[in-house]
Amino acid sequence: MQKNVLLLFSIFLLANHAKAQKYNLLIGTYTNKGTSEGIYVYDFNSSNADTKLKSIAKNVVNPSYLALSSDNKFLYSVNENGKESGVSAFSFDSKSGTLEFLDRKSPEGADPCYIITNGKKVLTANYSGGSITALSTGKDGKFLDTKQVIQHTGKSIDPKRQLSSHVHQIQLTPDKKYIVTDLGEDQIYVYATETNHPGTLIRKSVTKTNPGSGPRHLTFSPNGKFAYLTHEFNGKITAYRYSNANLQKIQEIETTPKDFSGKIDAADIHVSEDGKFLYQSNRGEANTLSVFKIQSGGTLKLVEIVSTLGKGPRNFSIDPSGDFLLVAHQYTNDVVIFNRDKTTGKLTDSGKRIQVGAPVCLIFSKI
Repeated sequence: MQKNVLLLFSIFLLANHAKAQKYNLLIGTYTNKGTSEGIYVYDFNSSNADTKLKSIAKNVVNPSYLALSSDNKFLYSVNENGKESGVSAFSFDSKSGTLEFLDRKSPEGADPCYIITNGKKVLTANYSGGSITALSTGKDGKFLDTKQVIQHTGKSIDPKRQLSSHVHQIQLTPDKKYIVTDLGEDQIYVYATETNHPGTLIRKSVTKTNPGSGPRHLTFSPNGKFAYLTHEFNGKITAYRYSNANLQKIQEIETTPKDFSGKIDAADIHVSEDGKFLYQSNRGEANTLSVFKIQSGGTLKLVEIVSTLGKGPRNFSIDPSGDFLLVAHQYTNDVVIFNRDKTTGKLTDSGKRIQVGAPVCLIFSKI
């Protein structure tokens, strides 16, 4: 009798452990480039990287970037479509993985390419529009009428791509401010919420990058002390010490071999949850992931450069277990899954793939 009870208890523990390994993987795509139908939701098993399609939210125009509310109830996507661009809201059932359309608003800025939500607002970085838009949301997830649009008006030295502002990313800083990269201006902005007008963003600082570098994406160390910026045009990473809206440069490092002479076109950058390693992707003719060890003072030391095994690694994400790194290839229409060594930071091909049209953004969520 006692053996049977212990056996049943062991089975119960194993079943719950297996259940805890499952996550939702949400994939944003370009619907006008290839075979994509919209936003895809997959089951992702973090014990073995197995995936299974759960649902597709169809009839969504170019939902290239996604943002999930902290309570997992609402998903927001950009609709990157020139002057016809929008921002869409969906209710999200994390158990079934289904998305139900709720609302759509104009960001009043062309081609939003990045989106975040803080629970009360949805904020977009509008690439062609050169602006930031903050849209208020209600408890039902829908958009309210209140909004703020911050227009950038500068430019830089590249005669083709920097004739005007191109805001590429907005995200929350560790001290609850907002940091913005402007590829067109070669500048980084930090905004804070105005005390006298709750919810209104005001500029706190501006940091210039090297002329013609094209600052694209930035990420923070888990302790909030360091920020790492990847430059689209040259692929370099700049490491900063961050404190109270100010960035102090401490290093700039290459992400391609010295003898590489092709187009780089850097894309994404992330730090592992344990703060030990940094990863950065290059597109163009490189199509590589660069792996760096983060030193005690925040500087980077190269570990390895590996092929992403596809073309156009627009975005990548480390799964919640930290054992896998997934790369979304916009041009080869797949997500390549790498095994990740937590001790060395190194990557090896798991052999597993997700075939999906023009994937751009990867988000994990609890079920």
